[in-house]
Amino acid sequence: MKKLLSIVILSTTLVGCIQKEIVDDVNLETGSAYDYMGGKIRGTALIPFYLSDKTVENKTFSASSNLSRDFLRDIQRQSSDPLVTGSLKVVLFGERLAKEKGILDLIDSFQRDPSIGARLYLAVTEGEAKSVFKGKYGERGNAIYLSNLIRHNMKSKDVPRTDLQRFMVDFNQKGKSPYLPRIKKLDKENVEISGLSFFRYGHVVDTIPADKMFYFKLLVDKYSQGTLKVDIGKEAAAIESIKSNYKLRLTSRKPLIVQINIQVKAILNEYSGVKITQGKIKKIEKKLEDDIEVECEKLTKRFQSKKTDPVGFGHFIKSKTRGFNFSKWETDYKDLKVNVQADVSITESGVID
Repeated sequence: MKKLLSIVILSTTLVGCIQKEIVDDVNLETGSAYDYMGGKIRGTALIPFYLSDKTVENKTFSASSNLSRDFLRDIQRQSSDPLVTGSLKVVLFGERLAKEKGILDLIDSFQRDPSIGARLYLAVTEGEAKSVFKGKYGERGNAIYLSNLIRHNMKSKDVPRTDLQRFMVDFNQKGKSPYLPRIKKLDKENVEISGLSFFRYGHVVDTIPADKMFYFKLLVDKYSQGTLKVDIGKEAAAIESIKSNYKLRLTSRKPLIVQINIQVKAILNEYSGVKITQGKIKKIEKKLEDDIEVECEKLTKRFQSKKTDPVGFGHFIKSKTRGFNFSKWETDYKDLKVNVQADVSITESGVID
């Protein structure tokens, strides 16, 4: 009986220590946007208000400061209820901020906040980040729409996987550069992922357009789904259900040569010609192999010229080299030779003549 009484007292004491936050009595911040304006960082919090007709009103609060921790304090003075960050789903960084000021201080504050999950989605915007929150996308609120947009394109389209945790792992790992998706506002009701931004010391130093994302994802991630259009002369083929894998091999140390083997399996879903034959399938496979090899090698040379290493060649070569010296890596990296070999197999194509 005494043991039972002790448990009840202890439970009551522990419950009393918990700060209660009733959903109806707080404002849940679901999205944050940061811009560099007038020498200061402007932070914008996105709060969804659920109306009686089951629609969502996207409300924003903004404040400017030199310290990221000051934003929440300043925005609290504009909010009728306490503002909490536990439901944060997406953070946007304006283009100017990402290039000129950098985003590391802001990201550091997120990873130190225990209420924010490591799977938080991050993105760079074309123009101001706040303007992206000013639209109305879907019926569930802008933050949910944007996070679903990023998640969907990572799972089944051309955006390689990344989030708060992966960004920090890539940043802290020697011989690896982080990257984030780039978001463009088309109009008040539409946005798109327009490319990928690559970072060096927390600053955006390069961006590739959307039509190059397919080739970059082949270098750093695995496709489990996906679609692609392949042009064969005047005819075109639609490839879908793409599955891919990649493997790096260090084939020479003097000079440094890395070979990347990329395997792609896919289904031919549509063909613009009259008939699809086994010979035409072989042509489609060869064309796609050539495109992958050329475009992926162009990307690696581009990264070398920009002094970024999003593929992680430095980390890979270090794992294969005893006594690897990172102080020499920047010089060695620009002379690195990368060979890409693609193997494409179309496993299904309907009726073949």
